[in-house]
Amino acid sequence: MGYFPAMHRVTALVRPVQSTFELGIAAEVFGTERAGVPRYYDFDICTEKPGPVPTTAGYAISVTRGLSALAAADTVLIPGWTPVDAPLSAPVRRALLRAHARGARLVTICSGVFALARTGLLDGRSATTHWACAARLQEEFPRIRVEADVLYVDHGDVATSAGAGAGIDLCLHLVRRDHGAAHAALVARHMVMPPHRDGGQAQFVPAPSPSDELDGLLEWAGARLGTPLSVGELAAYLSVSPRTLARRFADRLGTTPGGWLLTRRVTEARTLLEETDLPVEVIAARVGLTSAVNLRRRFRAQVGTTPGAYRRAFRGS
Repeated sequence: MGYFPAMHRVTALVRPVQSTFELGIAAEVFGTERAGVPRYYDFDICTEKPGPVPTTAGYAISVTRGLSALAAADTVLIPGWTPVDAPLSAPVRRALLRAHARGARLVTICSGVFALARTGLLDGRSATTHWACAARLQEEFPRIRVEADVLYVDHGDVATSAGAGAGIDLCLHLVRRDHGAAHAALVARHMVMPPHRDGGQAQFVPAPSPSDELDGLLEWAGARLGTPLSVGELAAYLSVSPRTLARRFADRLGTTPGGWLLTRRVTEARTLLEETDLPVEVIAARVGLTSAVNLRRRFRAQVGTTPGAYRRAFRGS
């Protein structure tokens, strides 16, 4: 788990023709100042040859910084790489490898994985990209384990995301890693985005209809995390069978009712660990995980660490 008490520099490496949406994702999450939201990131962009950089929107952006900017980056972000068969020049490859060697985190959105793959840093690891490019990525880079149906894959030092929308999920996930669930939820709320979609969730998630009654259920259940809610009780709230409820969760959220409830409880536990001094036993009861032993087991499975270590990382010893 990362923790950056000082300003963390995120530098996006752009190239012609740059996707404005994918670059905008990075700028929105890491570079936008918002009233009432603590600022932890310093966002910048660079390119191999400074000057006007054409974009997919039909206009050019003026990029004044060259590859030397990557020497000071804590996170290097590649917001797309089109066309995907565009070669990685020797200077760009060296700059990316040097950044990684000194400890910078390398992150890609959508087709940006093709640039990262050409450094060799993904060999022997799992990665993802837009589902339409997954077969091409696997064919060109057989040493990479391509996961074509997840939103993002994070190895700590390198991270990749699926289609452009999944780039938002990955960037918010990185904020959550760096500064905790509460801060990530605050940023997501300002962006009018869901606070968390798990990286293992399938890419094919149909959009809910405007009259989606699940919204009411999620709010109702979220207010009752301290009670021993069952799938049967969730189904009863909507007056449907557990089987119908499971189908609606799969269609609209890409998960199961039980899986959603467990993730929601662990997320609430993270917030309480960050913001309160409550004992782990009390937090376990408040979020409906019954005991400290059960909370520790579930927490480690989802977050990869213990509640105590998580609290120390974000609140100090």
